[in-house]
Amino acid sequence: MQILAALFVEQIDQRTVPGPATRLDLGGVMFSVAAPAPPPVTITPHLVVIVRCAPDETGTDVLEVVFTDEAGEQVARNVQPLQVEPGKFGRQLVRGELTYEKYGTIEAHCRTARGEAVVVPLTLLPPV
Repeated sequence: MQILAALFVEQIDQRTVPGPATRLDLGGVMFSVAAPAPPPVTITPHLVVIVRCAPDETGTDVLEVVFTDEAGEQVARNVQPLQVEPGKFGRQLVRGELTYEKYGTIEAHCRTARGEAVVVPLTLLPPV
C-alpha cells in the first residue's frame, strides 16, 4: 500500500457522490496549534492518513506512526492494521497523545510495512 497524504485535522467527513464516488471533506487542517496551557502539556490531535491499495496487492498492511520531538526522540507510537480493497483508496485515523515538554515541533513519521515514511509536523505555539 502507498500513503498518499497524512494531515493533522480537526474534522473529517466522508460522503458518496454520483458515480458512485467517494469524497473526503477535511476540516481544520493544521500544522500548528496554540497551547491550551504552558508546557509541559499533552494534546490529542487527530491525524488522517490516506492510502491507496494497488489492484494487484492483498488489501492488508500495517500502518506505523512514530512521533518524534526536535531532538529525534520518540515521544509516542501507534501501530494498527490497514485493510483496503485492492484497487481502492482508504483512510485511517490516528489519535496521537502528544506531550510537549516545551514549545516546538513534533513530527509524525507515517509508514506502511513496505513503504517510505511521510512526515507531518505539528508545532506547539504559545497560548493566545
